[in-house]
Amino acid sequence: MVLKKKQIWFIVPLIAFAVVVVLFYSRLGKDTTVVTSAMLNKPLPNFSLPLLTQPDKMITPADLPKNPYILNIWGSWCITCKIEHPFLLQMKDQGVTIVGVNYKDETADALNYLNEHKDPFLLNVQDSGSYGIDLGLTGAPESFVVDKTGVVRQHIIGEINEERFNNQVLPCITALQKDVSESQMMKACQKS
Repeated sequence: MVLKKKQIWFIVPLIAFAVVVVLFYSRLGKDTTVVTSAMLNKPLPNFSLPLLTQPDKMITPADLPKNPYILNIWGSWCITCKIEHPFLLQMKDQGVTIVGVNYKDETADALNYLNEHKDPFLLNVQDSGSYGIDLGLTGAPESFVVDKTGVVRQHIIGEINEERFNNQVLPCITALQKDVSESQMMKACQKS
């Protein structure tokens, strides 16, 4: 049986569609979390970025806290960041130090957002995207738990909510604040 050209043009897309359906179906119910660990146990990349509230003032790693903190990547354009924001304010109220990196955002939009919704950040720098590349970002929001020496100990992709904070972030921060052994810190910070 010889297939005509018209039949081939009909069958080829049908087969391609069937393959895609099978691939999608095979992923149903499976964990879709992407775990990025390129920064884990490495110092934050060096940077010199403008302070969001004073663009003429440059911030470097020397200006960052000397105690464990969360480096939070956010943008006023980011829907999930808006969902995460109220919990960042709760974390601030609990004494968690948060440094913001306003990512690929207009300065005026970011400042308006923080004025309207309150500012959870100890300090906030503006990144046009180059520092995000250095961090290996997949998007926003993303957060990094950083120890007192500037080494990334945990990378959180997506929003930090109450459950994630209590199960992942808080044990890591607590271990870093207590200055536990390296193995205890690794165990506390590598929870997923």
